[in-house]
Amino acid sequence: MYLVAIAWLYVAVMMAVAEATHSQGSLLGAFITLLLYGVLPLALVLYVMGTPMRRRQRLAQERQQDLMQSQAENSDPAQKPHADPLQNR
Repeated sequence: MYLVAIAWLYVAVMMAVAEATHSQGSLLGAFITLLLYGVLPLALVLYVMGTPMRRRQRLAQERQQDLMQSQAENSDPAQKPHADPLQNR
């Protein structure tokens, strides 16, 4: 995934350089070319492609927290309710 991103960014930089060095080009045009053809689309694609990974990490973290909480509840004898011996009379 990152190889494609690097290649995309390389092409966008080369387009910006061509815009800047052209006789009718400008640095502002090069900056806009780099921003609109390179950085913004690349950021959007990387964000969308990273969504499943972020979701897996979030779910794993939630499972870890639930596991730690259940272990804390089961291992602490002070929090367990004691059976009242007089209750069953």
